[in-house]
Amino acid sequence: MKLIQAKGISHSFDYELFKNIDFELKSSQSIAIVGKSGSGKSTLLHILSSFLKPKNGKVEILGIKPDEFSDEKLDKMRRFDLGMIFQFHHLFKGMKAKENIDISSMLSDTKIDDKLMKLLEIDSLMDQKTSELSGGQQQRVSIARVLAKKPKIIFADEPTGNLDKETATLVMKVLKDYIKEENAGLVLVTHDKDVASMCDEVYELENRSLVKKA
Repeated sequence: MKLIQAKGISHSFDYELFKNIDFELKSSQSIAIVGKSGSGKSTLLHILSSFLKPKNGKVEILGIKPDEFSDEKLDKMRRFDLGMIFQFHHLFKGMKAKENIDISSMLSDTKIDDKLMKLLEIDSLMDQKTSELSGGQQQRVSIARVLAKKPKIIFADEPTGNLDKETATLVMKVLKDYIKEENAGLVLVTHDKDVASMCDEVYELENRSLVKKA
């Protein structure tokens, strides 16, 4: 099943970032996008996730063309079907770790899988306030918060950027296992070639084009 299909995507700000990009993501597939700073990786991710409209080209997400749907329908898709993971966690600092995850579960009407906390090695941290956690622990809580709502597509922008190598490997394993078990998909933007290599396919944004790496 095709989760994302993009054709002829082009975008620019004061200068052209990329042009005529085709992209496809299937169920149970993980794709990494690498490239130099300023190449447009995050911009492309925002287009593929419906949060930014391309200058040219069309995107279909779960069979939906975002520019043909109402804001209400788009919000519903983003709330239930799409998961966004960023380099910085954006947790509610006054709350406990579990309370942060509970919010996501309640909004998406899903049940939290306690196994997920064990896999991310944060099960012993649930009663601690996020301000008491290390940066790496907070990032894993934020990832648990995203996965708790059982998204069909995960968009990750430098999700391991602030993690040590061991923890980054742990996080990538959890993400990859999730998409296999749930027939979901992962689009990941990273500077880390080791992290990228853990995905099924790797593409590089260079010379305004998206090139598949061998």
